[in-house]
Amino acid sequence: MTDDLRVVTPTLLLVDDDESVRRGLRRLLSSAGYVVETFANATELLARDPLSVPGCLILDVHLPDLSGLDLHALLRSTGVDKATVFVTGHDDVPASVRAMRGGAIDFLTKPIDEAVLISAVERALARDRRERSDVAELDVLRRRADRLTPREREVCALVASGRPNKQIAAVLGTSEKTVKVHRARVMTKLEASSVPDLVRVADRLGLRYRDMAPTSEADSDASNPHLSP
Repeated sequence: MTDDLRVVTPTLLLVDDDESVRRGLRRLLSSAGYVVETFANATELLARDPLSVPGCLILDVHLPDLSGLDLHALLRSTGVDKATVFVTGHDDVPASVRAMRGGAIDFLTKPIDEAVLISAVERALARDRRERSDVAELDVLRRRADRLTPREREVCALVASGRPNKQIAAVLGTSEKTVKVHRARVMTKLEASSVPDLVRVADRLGLRYRDMAPTSEADSDASNPHLSP
């Protein structure tokens, strides 16, 4: 699988209403080689468009305009599910439980141990890289799937379900020879190297034959009237 991901330096987006804490954490994280942007409240962060850069969030739980937990929930509700490390000056068990249930990487209590913070940030960045890679791969697969005709999508789903050509032909009301042609085209268009690879691609794309509206041979191959291997 190849894609067009550019190498972009991740940015740590730190939100804390205590200026001295922001300065201290920025100094610490910058000295460890990270790019850090700081914000005094949720409003400032939301104006930054946190989805636009790779990286992670470091959120203080208690912010003046919107709590870190509510900010995190708001971002997730709008599709911005960035890896997040929470920090707080209080030993708040309910808040920590809510944070972890919401998918937080860690919940750290001030004063924060430097090694613990760096470890949490590294785990957050690792998750961010995995998720961005997954999104990029899915985008590539969707572009490839857009090349398929309706009948080829049906054949793809049926092949991925483990059915042999003869059964697929019976299900679709066509010949086994035609199924072989469609199957070869599916493999080519999806750039699948093997049937197991095709199964993985179909699973990523959520292609299920039972979810598809049946198509007629004439309709599905209108753009390809003369089938040939």
